[in-house]
Amino acid sequence: MPDCNRCGSFVTSNFTRVFGNNESEVYGCHHCMAHANLIDGEAAEPTG
Repeated sequence: MPDCNRCGSFVTSNFTRVFGNNESEVYGCHHCMAHANLIDGEAAEPTG
């Protein structure tokens, strides 16, 4: 089951497909990131 790498919340496989990187990883989700940031693609990039 996919999880958010930032907060550990469950995310669906569809969420990782849309908002994640090519390895189906997400570094932000609707629990820990603003919707605008998700749309901008920030969930696909690890934060420093």
